[in-house]
Amino acid sequence: MAKRKRNLKVYGKRRKKSKLLFAFRIGASLFIVFIFLFLLVFIYYAKDLPRPEKFLERKFFESTRIYDRTGEILLYNIHGEEKREIIPLDQIPKHLRQAVMAAEDSNFYYHRGIDPKGILRSVLVNLRIRKPIYGGSTLTQQLIRSSFLTLDKTVERKVREIILTIELERRYSKDQILEWYLNQIPFGSNSYGVQAASQTYFEKPAKELNLAESAVLAAMIQGPSRLSPYGPNKDDLMARKNYVLDQMEKNGYIRKEEKADAQKETIRFAEVLEPIKAPHFVLHVKNYLVNKYGEDFLIQKGLRVYTSLDWELQEKAERIVKEGVEVNKNYNAFNASLVAIDPNTGEILSLVGSADWFGDPYPENCISGKNCLFDPKFNIAIGTKNNPGRQPGSAFKPFAYAAALEKGYTSNTILWDAKTEFNPSCSADSSEEQDKYGLDCYHPNNYNGRFKGPMTIRDSLAQSINITSVKTLYLAGVKNTISLAEKMGITTLENDPSRYGLALVLGGGEVKLIDMVSAYGVFATEGETIPPVSVLRIEDSDGNIIEENRKTPKRVLDVETCRTINDILSDNDARAPLFGFNSSLYFKDWQVAAKTGTTQEYKDAWAIGYTPSLVVGVWAGNNDNSPANEKPGVVLAAPIFHKVMEEALLKYSSNKFNPPALPETEKPVLNGEIKTPFHSILHYVNKDDPRGPVPVSPNQDLQYSSWEEAVKIWAENN
Repeated sequence: MAKRKRNLKVYGKRRKKSKLLFAFRIGASLFIVFIFLFLLVFIYYAKDLPRPEKFLERKFFESTRIYDRTGEILLYNIHGEEKREIIPLDQIPKHLRQAVMAAEDSNFYYHRGIDPKGILRSVLVNLRIRKPIYGGSTLTQQLIRSSFLTLDKTVERKVREIILTIELERRYSKDQILEWYLNQIPFGSNSYGVQAASQTYFEKPAKELNLAESAVLAAMIQGPSRLSPYGPNKDDLMARKNYVLDQMEKNGYIRKEEKADAQKETIRFAEVLEPIKAPHFVLHVKNYLVNKYGEDFLIQKGLRVYTSLDWELQEKAERIVKEGVEVNKNYNAFNASLVAIDPNTGEILSLVGSADWFGDPYPENCISGKNCLFDPKFNIAIGTKNNPGRQPGSAFKPFAYAAALEKGYTSNTILWDAKTEFNPSCSADSSEEQDKYGLDCYHPNNYNGRFKGPMTIRDSLAQSINITSVKTLYLAGVKNTISLAEKMGITTLENDPSRYGLALVLGGGEVKLIDMVSAYGVFATEGETIPPVSVLRIEDSDGNIIEENRKTPKRVLDVETCRTINDILSDNDARAPLFGFNSSLYFKDWQVAAKTGTTQEYKDAWAIGYTPSLVVGVWAGNNDNSPANEKPGVVLAAPIFHKVMEEALLKYSSNKFNPPALPETEKPVLNGEIKTPFHSILHYVNKDDPRGPVPVSPNQDLQYSSWEEAVKIWAENN
């Protein structure tokens, strides 16, 4: 029995050993087959490794052309004639080479073409930020991909890339690969290689680039068009430049002091010499195309982009804006911007980002983005992520009035234009400047310094009365007003009432000109919004449509609310007490609704007007936010607005606005009736709660006593 057990045990061991041996043989066979197949694939693809001079050539690609809305005016050619100059590695400064490696492939001299650590690191970073931004490709992979492979994202293409990368690293030295890379990488503006890029952006050979300029070029590799110094993302370019310098210090290429000096250095770029029409608009379109389709796609696929731009109107607008700024210089206002939109389609008909794209910054040697009164390349109409907009002043008021109308107030509702304290912790007679907590009291004045007593919402909006506008915002609610403005197209406000308070209605939050024009378009369409449209259609080189604008409007505002706002803003008689009967807001042969805006200390001047088929908005002022010489929007912006609108109406004529229905309400004060003894509107809108509507914030729930005191003082003095 024991012997049998021993035999079974031996047999089991032999059987187990036999299974292991069999598995080993199978595994070894599969491994050999895998190696054999890999070698076959490697040999098959490696035979296609390009000759060395191939890396200094460029395939012929069809450029992307951007046209106006007719397709007859070429605005810009993405790619065009290629600029390239080959230079040896020893003529490329060491800090430029190091900047490129720090930005794109810090382990370049230590890997064999593929960098597993770099791939893993990029994956972890992308997972952390939840965006597929950072790639793990080495410089060698980028060289193979950009010089020899197609854009198709297939497994076969990736396999070829890896194999050709490994074979290139096996055949050639690191210095040779780096030289090829630096001589063929695209830098935008049709420039390939560091020499052409250096000449394009800094007007000097690459060997003369300093550390900061080298970091800029290295930063641009990630997205030459998106990070162009002439486009809307210049702030992103500077941030990327600083990141490159951080990486250079981290890798031991530069000292901490060198990094700090380079990060503080002001970078001065050369002027753009490429043929371009409507440059601010075109670069806005180009930025959209790059973000959606990618840079390589645009310079290779021969797209035909038909934009919304009306070139005839654009030419007139550019001329009028430039002429207007020449006049405004007498008032210390050196720049202006304009946007014209068809409110029914959202199509941008004209966009002038500054008075003269091709002009020189002013004053001479000023620093772009810091202290220039006139900064020609900055697109004020669009803004940037770090500089999104300007305060709109009274041009924001129609949103608050629309929100109030939505809550049941009418154009005949009586408000009191009397000096009023809006900080409930301050004396109700507006005699204090700070409350017991050290906070400022808030009792704003009107533009003319006078108070008119009881007046309707119609007259209040038409004459842009500050006191009654603040009261209108309180009645409508700050949060409700912000929410409505956002629905109408304003994209830069945070729905946080505590951040803005009641000063919002006087222009306390930054906005974009293009957003304001689009939002006013909601009034023009009687309540329907449609986002701004710059691209109508995109075709490939064979005429196939790959994108077509199909945006549809969305209702966000009641028809009667819009008709009331339109009726008020187009009522020349109602605004005449402030602006006169023949101001720049009046059009003899057309019904045009219009509103101006002026910010505190006269830093921003606005004029926005519209008909049922056209909206035109103008901003005027200085890029560095310095004030003009106490001239309001009706002086600085309205004349430009009037001339452009007048030209546009000859082509985009329209019907008159539909009149609003007569307001119906059970409360006399909402219908324009007041009796003695006089009371503020808060006394009537909710007798059970004399504090009125839901308060904006906990410390603003005692408006009633202040408003009542203001009425009492006005009545005693009048």
